[in-house]
Amino acid sequence: MDLKINGANHQVDVPDDMPLLWVIRDVLGMTGTKFGCGIAQCGACTVHVDGIAIRSCQLPVGTVGGRAITTIEGIGDTSAGAKIQKAWIELEVIQCGYCQPGQIMSAAALLAANPQPDDDAIDAAMAGNLCRCGTYVRIREGIKHAARA
Repeated sequence: MDLKINGANHQVDVPDDMPLLWVIRDVLGMTGTKFGCGIAQCGACTVHVDGIAIRSCQLPVGTVGGRAITTIEGIGDTSAGAKIQKAWIELEVIQCGYCQPGQIMSAAALLAANPQPDDDAIDAAMAGNLCRCGTYVRIREGIKHAARA
């Protein structure tokens, strides 16, 4: 199977029903995307498929062949991703950091689709990303800061 991840082509020999998360982490060694709940409810495994934020823990790899996949390792190469990463650092959004790859991926997808989101748009886009440290206020401020950049 051929995959295009972060602009690079990768050939993998895996079952079509293997979750994309395991292909990214275990087969290709890109460990920035995290395993959280395994049932697509926490957002830690969020990646972009053709620019759309998707939970990779429940996405069969066989459904994404030929589509552009972006992980946390490549999000800084996009305009929205670079703005989000810069805002995260400037505002010290991260606490423990485990959920942050998924938070950043969802925030970057939001900004790419809506460069000036209001609070309702931020809440809707980020609703599926859980943070045990409770950094939601800093995450919202990080998104607003990136939108102003």
